[in-house]
Amino acid sequence: MKNRIGIVGGGQLGRMMAFEAHKMGFRLIVLDPTPRSPAGQVADEQIVANYSDQKALQELATKSDVITYEIELENSDIFDGLVKTGSIIHPSIKTFKLINDKYLQKEFFQKAKIPVADFMAVENKEDILKATKKFGYPILLKTRLFAYDGRGNALIKKASDIEKQMNSLQGKGLYVEKYIPFIKELAVMVARNTKGEIATYQVVETIHKNNILHVVKAPAAINSQISLKARNLAKNVMQHLKGAGVFGIEMFLTKSRKVLVNEIAPRVHNSGHYTIEACVTNQFAQHIRAISGLPLGKTDMLVGAAVMINILGERAGSAEVSGIEKALGLPQTYVHIYGKKDTKMERKMGHITAVDKSLEKAYKKAKLARKLISI
Repeated sequence: MKNRIGIVGGGQLGRMMAFEAHKMGFRLIVLDPTPRSPAGQVADEQIVANYSDQKALQELATKSDVITYEIELENSDIFDGLVKTGSIIHPSIKTFKLINDKYLQKEFFQKAKIPVADFMAVENKEDILKATKKFGYPILLKTRLFAYDGRGNALIKKASDIEKQMNSLQGKGLYVEKYIPFIKELAVMVARNTKGEIATYQVVETIHKNNILHVVKAPAAINSQISLKARNLAKNVMQHLKGAGVFGIEMFLTKSRKVLVNEIAPRVHNSGHYTIEACVTNQFAQHIRAISGLPLGKTDMLVGAAVMINILGERAGSAEVSGIEKALGLPQTYVHIYGKKDTKMERKMGHITAVDKSLEKAYKKAKLARKLISI
């Protein structure tokens, strides 16, 4: 078995991938511009360079049997040279480029007859006004590229908001989307290996604040019909995409009990962190299995319920963590710190997962643990 995996991106997702890859005997090489990045701290080697550095990318390719990525890039063309020289990259670059551009992603959903909110491309204020006549207020203005963790989304409630929100998104390629008054946000982690085998995880509920994920509840408090509908929808999405790996599929549950796809992340995802403690095979081990051609692991939950809460930065400055010893004193409560040198407001610095027999008990412990930790 070829055992060298290259990862573009050195953040917490790569870090948790590296932990799991080492258990299976893989060597990890990380490319990231930050020395001793979170993933670089636990990988076998880190190449310190910008993602657009073609010489560094070629070095990564030379040292790797397969390449994957854990970040979203504004310029996905950086991979073109590696594809031309025969590098194996998962998920496929065609899929990466499709998903990376949120507008193209929506067009893909539409052509595949996958249910999504209505949308349209816009270039100026007049186009947005036309969209409001079609969809009504409020309306979501979104950037096509680099839209995650609260970036790239702006709510327009009235005509006077348009210019302000366009300026807030700095004139990047834009599109608008009809606002969906959902009752829950859901997510499904789904994996496909190089042989085409597909596996879905439990449907989870995700809770966002300022467009940033704060809480994940697993399993989501929904009936079995909605759960089956969401998992089948996730499988349907994967049958239209190319390449191997783990994907995060975010969805809306509407008042009329419809399930709509919101966005796809072509990588392991924050909404799947709970799987580390709660599932037979966690999403990071699953991703390594998927891209290296190994059989996919079982996705069943080992516990009745799990709740994940993100540990977000509360200030700007050096990262100093306190309160871990108290949080770890709670039964079946787990703390993950990502090893980032500096903290910023709402930067993802770590996460907590609490497991128990019920969501209520797990959520209570997770919230208490979060109160005990300061960073």
